[in-house]
Amino acid sequence: MKGIVFTEYLAFAEQLVGEDVVEDVIEDCDLPSGGAYTSVGTYDHSEIVTLTKAFSQHTGTEPEELVRMFGSYLGEVFQKKFGRFFDDAPTFFDFLANVHTHIHVEVQKLYPDAELPSIEMLERSEFDAQLRYRSPRKMDSLALGLIQATAISFGENLNVTRSYGHDAAGDFVDFRLRLSG
Repeated sequence: MKGIVFTEYLAFAEQLVGEDVVEDVIEDCDLPSGGAYTSVGTYDHSEIVTLTKAFSQHTGTEPEELVRMFGSYLGEVFQKKFGRFFDDAPTFFDFLANVHTHIHVEVQKLYPDAELPSIEMLERSEFDAQLRYRSPRKMDSLALGLIQATAISFGENLNVTRSYGHDAAGDFVDFRLRLSG
């Protein structure tokens, strides 16, 4: 997982629990990286899992919810840092349809070693869409937070349901998206 995710995760955690607690958690977790991340480095996603479990104990918030909250936070960061991707899409569903075929292609050019999830638009109408998410890291709650933050940036009210499945290509999560008034 790219270091920008880790550096932003720690910034998110500092907002959540404060710098002192973040430092204590990093020390207590005994991470392979030592908790020292650079935005261009690559780190094992298991470190975010370990940190999330520790922050969950400090906040009383379930790990999956913390990851979703981080996804929302990260979505806002990405909008500020990479606004042109958002500006190029006329609608929320247009943006989502282009994540894997356009945005991830650009990310891959910058970071050839990045292992990006697959996000495929399976169905789409004016108010409904179905996205299929695949990743060996199984960070669908992060994807959910990113989707929710993006909907907000496009001024959309969004209802999301998730379903889990498996096919010949492996495990996947389907996000059923419905725009409402």
